[in-house]
Amino acid sequence: MHAGPDVPTVLLYAHHDVQPPGFVERWRSDPFEPVERDGRLYGRGSADDKGQFFMHVKALETMVKTDTLLTNVKFIIEGEEEIGSPNLAKFVSSHKDLLKADVILISDTAMISLEHPSIDIGVRGLSYIEVEVTGPNRDLHSGVYGGAVANPITILAKMIASCHDANNHITIPGFYDDVVEATPEERKLMAAAPYDETEYKKDLGVKELWGEKGYTTGERTGIRPTIELNGIWGGYTGEGAKTVLPSKATAKISARLVPNQSAARITEKLLTYFKQIAPAGVTVRAEEHHGGEPYMTPIDSKAYRSAARAIEAVFHKAPIPVRGGGSIPICALFEKELGIKIVFMGFGLDSDNLHSPNEKFGLVNFYKGIETIPYFHQFFAEKG
Repeated sequence: MHAGPDVPTVLLYAHHDVQPPGFVERWRSDPFEPVERDGRLYGRGSADDKGQFFMHVKALETMVKTDTLLTNVKFIIEGEEEIGSPNLAKFVSSHKDLLKADVILISDTAMISLEHPSIDIGVRGLSYIEVEVTGPNRDLHSGVYGGAVANPITILAKMIASCHDANNHITIPGFYDDVVEATPEERKLMAAAPYDETEYKKDLGVKELWGEKGYTTGERTGIRPTIELNGIWGGYTGEGAKTVLPSKATAKISARLVPNQSAARITEKLLTYFKQIAPAGVTVRAEEHHGGEPYMTPIDSKAYRSAARAIEAVFHKAPIPVRGGGSIPICALFEKELGIKIVFMGFGLDSDNLHSPNEKFGLVNFYKGIETIPYFHQFFAEKG
């Protein structure tokens, strides 16, 4: 959308692909048929990222109808974000003129709450691998062979457990080598964000929290790297009993990364680690799925200040700068190839069940986004 030759250009990035629905029986309604319930829109992609992308469409429609569009606007919408954007990098590098802009605006993040609006000043990187452990050449009778042959599930479980020590510190050699530690000032700023541990645990249905010793919940999910087990299977998982010693066991494992970690280096460390620690009784196949680099956005830029002013204009509170725990793999490549900065302006909530059954997006959040976005374009277009 062209507003004129002498105004800045905003490149809006979003994705229309989504995570698989998972256990469909855990959904209260069809994952791919949006349903409004209790002021929220339920459905896969409602918050991540279709609903948030649609805010920009409606905001642009409003600005065009009211003749208040003060910036040039470009959209780049992809369908592979959830698998690491494997083809978008090629498109970006070969279409730099087409994507030329002054800032990239992304609404694929969240805010603390409507009462406490926030802006993500960074997202973590990602390394995603799969590990397969093979023991005997076939499934075995667990009574006849149990105790004499290494069980791949047992071995895989021990290998995964070895990734953390008693303080939940990651033990993989060299994992923390490139980590940029947050300054005391940044940790103090993060501590100022509202946080109710009782409500946090209640929302998740857990009695206690778990994480790296010496760090708060906000720090564990924002400024610290992590390793998580995303899925594990092997042997007999059907109905009833079948006493087997399985031939194979497999796990999907992801690491979230922080500045200055490299997805490629961490992936290599993970693959090497699982291959090296395997006992002689099994063989290990480890391979990469996808990854992405961490990204930080400067808070002294005109784009960030414009986003902060826009949120304050609608919410009547200055937004709190926070570190996002998720990953948007294409961010670092955008800046490298296009030479422009990114600003995040998300309106979802961490409790919107992203990647889970019953994903939702509050309609109030949706409308607040439509109301706020035009202010960003207005403030970003201001001279000086």
